Amino acid sequence: MRPVCVIGLGLIGGSVLRAAVAAGRPAWGATGSARDAETAGGDGFDVAESVDAALCRAAERDALVVVAVPLPAVDEVLRQVAELAPTCLLTDVVSVKGPVADSVSRYAPETRFAGGHPMAGRSVSGWTMGSAELFRDAAWVVVADEDTGLDAWRAAADLAIDCGARVVPTTSAEHDAAVARISHLPHVLAAVLAACGADGGPLALALAAGSFGDGTRVAGTRPELVLAMCEGNRDALLPAVDDALGRLGAARGALASTGALRATVVAGHRGRTLFDEHRVAERTQATVDLGGRDALEELRLIGTQGGHVVGFAGDYALAEVPVSEAGIGSATNL
Repeated sequence: MRPVCVIGLGLIGGSVLRAAVAAGRPAWGATGSARDAETAGGDGFDVAESVDAALCRAAERDALVVVAVPLPAVDEVLRQVAELAPTCLLTDVVSVKGPVADSVSRYAPETRFAGGHPMAGRSVSGWTMGSAELFRDAAWVVVADEDTGLDAWRAAADLAIDCGARVVPTTSAEHDAAVARISHLPHVLAAVLAACGADGGPLALALAAGSFGDGTRVAGTRPELVLAMCEGNRDALLPAVDDALGRLGAARGALASTGALRATVVAGHRGRTLFDEHRVAERTQATVDLGGRDALEELRLIGTQGGHVVGFAGDYALAEVPVSEAGIGSATNL
């Protein structure tokens, strides 16, 4: 199994290291946090004395390097990668993909890169909050842009599957537009909701229960991490915020003029129902020939259809696609 070198041992990076080791992979990590390094080493994991030392070992062993630091720290790590492991297989677990791809092109252009983003996490952070099971059955994006090498895509996807996740192939731009709506906008709305609730004073907070707690859970995330995510995806987040403001404006207008909120509530209920239905939808199997001329296009189609890659058989990616979407495009049904 290919070795894994994880740079950054917070919640996500630490969970990647744990899951890779649990899957039987040789794996080590490095972090700029002395506390996380000491704790991870004390837990029995292989922690290099520095990022440079970890990357030198990665170059020697042809390891897959995983960049698991917040977006503002990515450029500096990539400079180190370019110096010490310039042609390595490289992926990341950062929550935006376009800016990371741009940084790789600028600072580490010789690497064999496929961006990644596991859709799993918690509102707490640090090594001690991680788990080898964090990614179990979670969606994990592995970017399949036009310039993505299939060797890099396969290496990143293999790691995601070893960590227990389901691989969703898509482009950097499509990923960033999607997460703006289902991850970054919820962080903004949770912040607004939490602030509005707190403005209600002690009585409001004493009465707050499930709906307020559920709606504001992610507002408990460290602000600097939320800022890195949301501000880093500014271009895609702005249209999502505009959409939300338009809907809130329509709700306010209806409430002020007629006292009715039916359109808003029904549309929201329908959106939640579609989410629940997708999670339990019947799925059919499909394959993608990774040696084929249109492999990247077929992989992207799997993601567009709401499907995911669950494994490999030789040079074939094995996928599952919702039955309602099956038959669209060129993926081959088994």
